[in-house]
Amino acid sequence: MTNEQTPSMLEKFNQWISESITVKLASIGILMLLLLIPSQWVIFMMEERESRAESSMEEIFSKWSGRQLLSGPILVLPYEIEKKETMEVNKQLVMQTNTYIEKLFVLPEELNIQANIEPTILHRGIFDAAVYQSVIQHQVKFQLPEESKSSIKVEKIRWKDAYLIYSVSDQRGISDLPAITYNNKPLQAEPSQNIGILVERKLAVNNYDVSMEDSNLQVDKRVHSTGFKIPLNWEQPSDISGDISIQLNIKGSEELFFLPLGKNTRVQAKGNWANPSFDGEFLPTNREVTDSAFTADWKILHFNRAFDEFWTQPEKKLEGGELGLKLKIPADQYQKSIRTAKYGQLIIMLTFLALFLVEVIKKIRIHPFQYLLIAAALIIYYTMLISLSEQTGFNIAYVIASTLTIILVSFYSRTFLSTLSLTLLFAILLVSFYGFIFIIIVQQELSLLLGSFGLFLIIAAVMYFSRKIKWYNS
Repeated sequence: MTNEQTPSMLEKFNQWISESITVKLASIGILMLLLLIPSQWVIFMMEERESRAESSMEEIFSKWSGRQLLSGPILVLPYEIEKKETMEVNKQLVMQTNTYIEKLFVLPEELNIQANIEPTILHRGIFDAAVYQSVIQHQVKFQLPEESKSSIKVEKIRWKDAYLIYSVSDQRGISDLPAITYNNKPLQAEPSQNIGILVERKLAVNNYDVSMEDSNLQVDKRVHSTGFKIPLNWEQPSDISGDISIQLNIKGSEELFFLPLGKNTRVQAKGNWANPSFDGEFLPTNREVTDSAFTADWKILHFNRAFDEFWTQPEKKLEGGELGLKLKIPADQYQKSIRTAKYGQLIIMLTFLALFLVEVIKKIRIHPFQYLLIAAALIIYYTMLISLSEQTGFNIAYVIASTLTIILVSFYSRTFLSTLSLTLLFAILLVSFYGFIFIIIVQQELSLLLGSFGLFLIIAAVMYFSRKIKWYNS
């Protein structure tokens, strides 16, 4: 009769460590927490690539011409004003009447703008930027404010010194001399770094439109007073009712906006671009966008904007009320890739959960190092995704990167899964996981609904397949 050797306490402990479901779950949980670090590194890398793409675009814009905001024309009427002042003459106070020159700024009565935009794409390395050349026609009519409103007498206005001002946010974009006529007579324009008004533009920050104030966003406000002046050489008050025409050849980058300065303003824009984004504080009254071109029409009344019809104070700031469009390149691979990477932990968790259930149900031993190798493949997937998406676009990159990752992980799992059917089942699960994430990313408006029901179905499947596991008898 042989004596069976009783296992020592250390051997029992080692056996418990290797067979305990609780220990296995704890080790998988610790591994997933550790994987948060490289997952976050991947997101940082994607954000860095997005920042680099934006920097390349800004570099192109700085060499071509920046985003344009056009404001004008505004009529400036110098006028005489008499002021009684006390002066000291021979040590005696004497009351004198002195004459000063001040300026009346008048906005148009009618302002019709027609913008013909010709976009093109410039490249810097693998990055693209949308720029444009445009021909912008203005038809303008002015009307002198009533004397009862302005308190300025007509006979005090110096009509020969009257002139127009026009604000251009980036003067480098003026690609030809402005063609200006008054009653079909040509006029000359002169550039100016200070036209007498300030125009403020609220720019987008981090791809958000901040034309509406939001305390949670950093608002990038830029003020400019650049543009050109147009002497009119008028002789009498009736000259103000003449027809003024202005043609500008303007080039810019990505954005073209206008201020609706007229009492009645109409802006018509058209161009050969399939992805315009109409933006600002006013959307087009009518628009039509096809696969190759767009047209848009704005109609704005003076009731809709926050500008006075006339003023006398110098350096007045005009802000808000802009309307226009952005020429967007449909290159959303960075945003989609970052959103996909944020679901990385979910993919890893679902993959580990599937392997764990197979391990428990089929009594298959999977080493933590094998879990680690699979997780490494799932994380490297995101670097492939972002690098491919910069070359092919997001959708194609997602298919290629997902297919390669599923093939790699499936072939590797064949080394520890007992049968071919289990390997095929695991591969189908991976396809389902990546397909589920792709649908969530593409269907952004329904992502919460689809994600919630998808996770509900996954939890239901886990409950079903784990119903017969004897958790306390393992």
